[in-house]
Amino acid sequence: MKNAIILCSGGLDSVTTAYYLRKIKKYGRILILFFNYGQRTLKQEKICSKKCAKKLNGKFIAIKLGWLGKISTSLINKKEKGNQVERKDLKNTKEESKNWYVPCRNSLFLMHALALAEVFEIKSKEKWDVVVGFKCEGNDSYPDTTSEYLKKINNLKKIGTNVKGKVWAPLIKKDKDEIVKLAVKLKINPQDTYSCYVGAGKKHCGYCLACRLRQEGFYWAGILDKTKYKIKMKDFRISKKTL
Repeated sequence: MKNAIILCSGGLDSVTTAYYLRKIKKYGRILILFFNYGQRTLKQEKICSKKCAKKLNGKFIAIKLGWLGKISTSLINKKEKGNQVERKDLKNTKEESKNWYVPCRNSLFLMHALALAEVFEIKSKEKWDVVVGFKCEGNDSYPDTTSEYLKKINNLKKIGTNVKGKVWAPLIKKDKDEIVKLAVKLKINPQDTYSCYVGAGKKHCGYCLACRLRQEGFYWAGILDKTKYKIKMKDFRISKKTL
């Protein structure tokens, strides 16, 4: 039986990754691992992550890393409004991405996940993979979301832990529109995911980088975006058809 600890933020990418493991890769035991690091969309992310665990008949664990939020330089942990991203800005998102980068976040998350995996393997005598929802970011990727980064993490795992399972990102070669199509194939309700960086209650803000990338993903996938946005930018594009 395959087992996995899935780092989940409740966003479209990580939730789709969890469904992919369960429904396509036929993983048996699944643990949804959620982190509270003082992010401004904590409530919405946690609700969606818990819902993902419930629908996949998996376990849910939340870990508090409040100190990370306190030292973070990211707008994810600030009350500042942030920029309204236009479609033309999506051609090069590297500078805007810097505003939302949380230093060493994924490395910290993965070390916690590997600690859990090692304990689970000792107790169950079975392999436990650690899985993340990274997607294809091209030249605009964060330093801790690349294939090279995952390769190095696996090397560290080999020399620094007894974990037999692997650290991997099954969707890392897929673009956002491909992930949207996969989510539809897996019968995921997009309303059960939350991608926004800024937060607007139950709605997405509609203008942050994450919202704009989500919008473009649905558009290029040719799937109607039913996400509720607080603001719809003037250049917001929505597909009139569904697959």
